[in-house]
Amino acid sequence: MTKEPLFEISRKLNVLISLLLRQILGQKEFSKNRNRSLGIGDLARYLHDMGLEAKDIAEILGSPIQSIRTLLTPKRRR
Repeated sequence: MTKEPLFEISRKLNVLISLLLRQILGQKEFSKNRNRSLGIGDLARYLHDMGLEAKDIAEILGSPIQSIRTLLTPKRRR
């Protein structure tokens, strides 16, 4: 497989994960301008521990990639 189909599959899987995560958490609002969700750091660390990279986690959680990288740095953990 070439890189482009793999990138497309990855994007579609990220969308499915995001939809399932929102369903589990009971979020019905899908706009980007919503209030900040509580527990983004915990969710980011959980997804990182499951093997996802910061870029994918940012896409799934709808957060900026730099914020996710900051949340995943060891000194930010409590």
